[in-house]
Amino acid sequence: MSVENHFQFAKSAALDEVMLLEASMSDFSYGTHAHEEFSFGVTLSGRQDFFALGEHHKSYAGNVIVFNPEEAHDGHSGADDPLHYKMLYVHPDQLTPMLESAGIRRSQDFRVELPVQQDAVLKAHILRLAALVESSATSALEYSSALFEFAEYLACQKGIKIEAKQRLKDPVFERVREYLHAHVSAEVSLDELSQVAHMSKYHLLRCFRDYFGMTPHQYWQNYRMNRAKDALELGMSPADVAFTFGFTDLSYFNRRFKPMFGLTPYQFRRTLLRT
Repeated sequence: MSVENHFQFAKSAALDEVMLLEASMSDFSYGTHAHEEFSFGVTLSGRQDFFALGEHHKSYAGNVIVFNPEEAHDGHSGADDPLHYKMLYVHPDQLTPMLESAGIRRSQDFRVELPVQQDAVLKAHILRLAALVESSATSALEYSSALFEFAEYLACQKGIKIEAKQRLKDPVFERVREYLHAHVSAEVSLDELSQVAHMSKYHLLRCFRDYFGMTPHQYWQNYRMNRAKDALELGMSPADVAFTFGFTDLSYFNRRFKPMFGLTPYQFRRTLLRT
């Protein structure tokens, strides 16, 4: 890894449901992936370029970046100077009750429409929460209060552009998704998926990508990586994770994990053990 590429994940006992990533990079590129959490970040220096929601975006120093759960995107430094940013990952299960308390009636439909924003208050909320994750002295009460104030701001700001309507779910692709989830540890063929969907292979490829922003294989790899990350967080060794989730060997697991999280499984687990 280049000395100019640095990724540090952190959690604290009081903020177990929230993960913080602090990253600095110049020649690293994320592959297309999606998180199961809301991602709230601040570009601290440099420029962050990424493709999401069918468009290319650029986030300059001071900008806020937001990715909704399951929103496919990539990312890399877009300038000569190294990119430095902080990103919070907050699971919808934790944010939902706070949004409801703050006035969002259908919090399960909550989406942030703009992936890049210039919002000094939102930026301050994100950095405040990041500081609480980094501090060993943070209490559960302090954290809960800060997260509620953050959710309250999201609920009240018209500039956030909350989507009022839920994306209509297609039962065909939801069925394919469930099949991929059920076979997270096994190689799945396109022929199998086309039988599940009752459509031709290449029609399925195109429609699935339009629906999820990723091909079935990318989606399956992404889901497998998220389950592997969860297992590493719970203390499972990288070798056991690789075996459990059907990777051919640890080297192959490393090559798949790093483009999504910036670190090898061992490095990722070690950073969490230090917090």
